[in-house]
Amino acid sequence: MATLTLPVPLTEPELKLLQTLVYQECGMCFDEHRIHFLCDRLQRRLKACNIDSFYSYYRLLTSHEGKKELAALLENLTVNETSFFRNLPQLDLFSKVILENLLHRKQERRDFSLRLWSAGCSTGQEPYTMAIGVCDALAYYYLRNPLPFDMPSPKPLIPPPWKVEIVASDISYSALLQGEQGLYTDSQMEAVDYTCRLRYFEKQGEKYVVKQSLKNLVQFDFHNLKAEFLPQRNDIIFCRNVMIYFDEAEQKRLIEKFYRCLNPDGYLFVGHAESLFGLTTKFKMIHQNNGTAYQRLEVPA
Repeated sequence: MATLTLPVPLTEPELKLLQTLVYQECGMCFDEHRIHFLCDRLQRRLKACNIDSFYSYYRLLTSHEGKKELAALLENLTVNETSFFRNLPQLDLFSKVILENLLHRKQERRDFSLRLWSAGCSTGQEPYTMAIGVCDALAYYYLRNPLPFDMPSPKPLIPPPWKVEIVASDISYSALLQGEQGLYTDSQMEAVDYTCRLRYFEKQGEKYVVKQSLKNLVQFDFHNLKAEFLPQRNDIIFCRNVMIYFDEAEQKRLIEKFYRCLNPDGYLFVGHAESLFGLTTKFKMIHQNNGTAYQRLEVPA
């Protein structure tokens, strides 16, 4: 077969078929405002596979042998736009208010575990930002509430007896691989100040790599938010700028899943342009200094 040079024609029914398949697989909804993007990504995959008809490509996607190509298509439909310390007012609320309250409540119960989930973590800047926030919050907390024993030397990022686990998930395997590597360019590090770089990163040639002690707090894993099997027993979930890809019905289903994935009184962070208003009554909004989060309400079963 000759290499494709012209776009493969696509009929309206074929387009509907593709929209339905993508929606069923990952929940992303491509309406009339975003259909051009879907068509563009489809043409890229057709060219990459050197397939000259939509019908042949659709048969591949729905076959057992086509699972890898389906994953590649879905990965091409995600815009892995992320950065360190994105939305500072929200991160201030996270580290200075919510983590402070959470640490106090947990210490009173003698529960020294923290579990967080970055859902839609892209190339890792968000979960590493969360990890830095947790480390800084613990350090600040114990400046004012000293531990009843001497700290080991050198001081660990996470003081004993605390245990911190951050799950970072995405449907893009290439993004997850970049996150695991923890290697970032100068431009990607723009929002990271000098002190933070010294504490949590090492220079590697022209790039910065996350120090192993911080990396150890973050576990990268593939998760499709459309699935039912998702990380459980979380104290905090970050899912920012993901719900914008979903229609209202899928947003409601996802919020219900997050509710079940959170511990009692746990917290959910969504994107600056996203809201739970009109989608659920199972969370209460927390708003402070332009930062917003949602706390799980305990409702009768």
